[in-house]
Amino acid sequence: MSVGKVTASTSKTIAQAPDRVLAALADYETVRPRILPEQYRDYAVVEGGQGSGTVVQWILQATSKRSRNMKMSVTVEGMQVVERDANSSLVTTWTVAPSGSGSEVTVLTEWDGAGGIGGFFEKIFAPRGLNAIQAQTLTNLEKHVH
Repeated sequence: MSVGKVTASTSKTIAQAPDRVLAALADYETVRPRILPEQYRDYAVVEGGQGSGTVVQWILQATSKRSRNMKMSVTVEGMQVVERDANSSLVTTWTVAPSGSGSEVTVLTEWDGAGGIGGFFEKIFAPRGLNAIQAQTLTNLEKHVH
């Protein structure tokens, strides 16, 4: 069975300077625990806490029946914060770009999906749920940086 990439992406314009938004996104010690929605449980900083070299873990409760243990290694590259999961192929990239007098923040999550009929449904439904979680995180980020 062929395995396809599953992707979910959400963007939001935030009326703050890109450097300020990027610094908030890269702060896993104080900012992240405050902006993550209720689907994130048992959040903990394992190493670091600020920018590249940080390792964080949490349980993502995607639906009432589906949860996933995540252990993310963080790198900051230019205006991107990249999180790579040690337990799967999942990678989340947060990109901050200038937009007018503020910032355009895009979060893209992708992973190798399951094969067969399960993969078909995963490709349809998983991005919808993840988009809602991403949108809530971006709204919370916006509130935090104001």
